[in-house]
Amino acid sequence: MKQFNSLLLEWNRVHNLTGAKTIKDIKSNIQDSIYPCKFIKRPTSILDIGTGAGFPGLILAVVYSDVKVTLCEPRNKRVSFLKFVVMELGLKNVTVVKQRVENLITTFPFGLITSRAVADSKILLNLTSHLRDKKTQYLFYKGRKLLYELKEIEQFIDYDIINRGERNYLYIRKVYYYDI
Repeated sequence: MKQFNSLLLEWNRVHNLTGAKTIKDIKSNIQDSIYPCKFIKRPTSILDIGTGAGFPGLILAVVYSDVKVTLCEPRNKRVSFLKFVVMELGLKNVTVVKQRVENLITTFPFGLITSRAVADSKILLNLTSHLRDKKTQYLFYKGRKLLYELKEIEQFIDYDIINRGERNYLYIRKVYYYDI
């Protein structure tokens, strides 16, 4: 992770990829990214929506080095950074896709779909309906608004909320309907 930390600090000075401006901030984001590994089922594949500077998708790809990980990011400078880091770290299990998730085409459903600070949970579930099957699980890194978001979707999902400080991890084990 030292190499990732150095690369992120270097690129962030020029391209403003993330609010994490210090090693301490980056380490905090890494811990936030990997904390759910304690309670989620080991994924068969991962799609991370709006990966940005690599949180959580790139970090999960390091933890689950034998799992195929797709990082979906629409912004050029972030895609360039992610591709560079993947190459520098030799991450053979990672594919970086410059695209909006609703336009992503794949030949298989993902085992786990993640997102951190991208959109409302209902919107994310709808945007990814073509990328899941009945076994797909979700992990959304959320803040204070999570309970409000759940009011619209909780009857359509089987889920847990795990709280760590100000972070709420929404772990959706099953989506009952494709269109929510």
